[in-house]
Amino acid sequence: MPVTPDEIDRAVAVARRYGARRVLLFGSALDAPDTARDLDLAVEGVTGWDFFRMSAEMEEAVRVPLDVIPLESPSPFVRHIQRRARVLHERG
Repeated sequence: MPVTPDEIDRAVAVARRYGARRVLLFGSALDAPDTARDLDLAVEGVTGWDFFRMSAEMEEAVRVPLDVIPLESPSPFVRHIQRRARVLHERG
């Protein structure tokens, strides 16, 4: 099942309800949404148990497999995502 704009919008709406400062799209849904098998998102501004609650709610909101990573802890992978990803939501 391809990743549709509606799937992405539903996931972002959940992140916004949890107060996310930024939501980034990366991975196969960024490069080829018609053939992507999952949705990869990185979220900034939601921490602790709220991050896990948000991820679970996102998973219920979309019909495709979902991977959500926090942007709070700097790592080579997070820096790579930040360079290549598309910003879906950013709160000033």
